[in-house]
Amino acid sequence: MNIRPIKTEKDYREALKRMKEIFDAQIGSMESDEADILGMMIDEYETKHYHIETPDPIEAIKITMEEMQLKQVDLVDAIGGEQGFRSVK
Repeated sequence: MNIRPIKTEKDYREALKRMKEIFDAQIGSMESDEADILGMMIDEYETKHYHIETPDPIEAIKITMEEMQLKQVDLVDAIGGEQGFRSVK
């Protein structure tokens, strides 16, 4: 196991490459332990350098509906009818 801190974009790319190589390692093996540690380091680097803002909930619903080609009527069973539901256009 050769683990180093992820400090640069190059380190990050190398860590991703290594993670791809060991991703399916048998649980309990050295490679599995390495994947666990590497995963935490990759997550920390991504959180710091590739922060993604939380979307507005209504916008997230609109985008999902568009991607799934759904209309408002398709959601009635899941969230109810017009009462208490703001129109999503």
